[in-house]
Amino acid sequence: MPGREDLKNLSLLGKTENRLPASPDEAKLEIFPNQRPGRRFWITLNCPEFSSLCPVTGQPDSAKIVIRYIPGEVCVETKSLKFYLASFRNQPAFNEEIVNRILDDLVALMQPQQLVVRGEFAPRGGIQLTTEATYPDSLAASS
Repeated sequence: MPGREDLKNLSLLGKTENRLPASPDEAKLEIFPNQRPGRRFWITLNCPEFSSLCPVTGQPDSAKIVIRYIPGEVCVETKSLKFYLASFRNQPAFNEEIVNRILDDLVALMQPQQLVVRGEFAPRGGIQLTTEATYPDSLAASS
């Protein structure tokens, strides 16, 4: 929307930037104001082509990452989220750590009312691993 001052700080949306960050530490997650902060509503974001590296073998891991949250005052901007998630591509980390890192980074950024991050990782060695992390911690699994 032309003229929205609250959107002027977004650096990726609407730009032709295509260089992915080298790591999650380099990635810049961006936010914009929630236009309905008094309403409880869920936002669901699916990333079916997530990839990272096993920290022991260096083999690629692939997953479907699902992020569900009830926003507080702000929402995450999806192009910056796409770049952030893609930055894990060359990141050696265990699957469980990745899901918890995503949760921690999004909570620190947005302070949502509720947030669930679920990683459904492709089978390796005959075992399929799913990790789910929630905020606040006292929430029961909601998927």
